[in-house]
Amino acid sequence: MTRSKDSLLPIEWGWSKQRLIARFDSTPIEPIIVPMKTLALLCSLIAMTTLATHAASIYDIKLKDIDGKDTTLAAYKGKVVLIVNVASKCGYTKQYAGLETIYQKYKDQGFVILGFPCNQFGGQEPGTNEEIKQFCTSKYSVTFPLFDKLEVNGDHRHPLYVTLAGKDSPFPGDIKWNFNKFLIGKDGKILKRFDSKVTPESEELNSAVTAAVAAK
Repeated sequence: MTRSKDSLLPIEWGWSKQRLIARFDSTPIEPIIVPMKTLALLCSLIAMTTLATHAASIYDIKLKDIDGKDTTLAAYKGKVVLIVNVASKCGYTKQYAGLETIYQKYKDQGFVILGFPCNQFGGQEPGTNEEIKQFCTSKYSVTFPLFDKLEVNGDHRHPLYVTLAGKDSPFPGDIKWNFNKFLIGKDGKILKRFDSKVTPESEELNSAVTAAVAAK
């Protein structure tokens, strides 16, 4: 049955604390009820989709370097990148020396290591960015880039680690401890994930880096 144009009355919207109702006055239908929690979820999903659109790749994620300056990973496009969550008072802290060694070994082949301090594991990175930078340079002569302290797990997980370890990652799952490592290929894709116990000197890590820098 076709309704005439005159029979179509304007939509009336009624707000209440618990629901949103829309109806045609001339149509004997049940009100459409949308719980406010559902509306909030829909808005959240829309916001997340918008953020994902603007951060189309790992290179677009907003970061701060160890000096507090706004930055991204755009400078590392086309390079092989090893991302490590670091800490200054951990049993694995000595890996800084090995990380610097492989950085020096491969850096002229388009390889870089990026260190991201994190204090979520045993409170083993309590210092300020300035203190962390001083410790790394004076104790281990670190020359690879360091970044602002961030969270790698939980409700406040940084978007970088949502990409690295979130549900859409090829290697999903919470970071277990300091000095987890993610190897990123020249195309920005995540190639490998290494646990803390995999040392920078290990054959496992070195062979993966060698293959990645050799890839076209």
